[in-house]
Amino acid sequence: MSSTIDAPLEWVETVGNLRLPPRADQRLQTLMDRNNEGLLTETERAELESLVELSERLSLVRAEALHLLGRPPK
Repeated sequence: MSSTIDAPLEWVETVGNLRLPPRADQRLQTLMDRNNEGLLTETERAELESLVELSERLSLVRAEALHLLGRPPK
């Protein structure tokens, strides 16, 4: 189901700038490196999956906001 809401331009711009916080992004990179090396624990694997899912969702939301703003993804 799709719906439309009116939102201030500033809100859409803010959503278009969403990113993982630097600490979470660094943790994601560390976990991906450990995964490539075959060194992840089960706990780290679950953490990696959660961070990847969050990153993907943020990317999709950002892409939609940028589309609404008529801007290409950065």
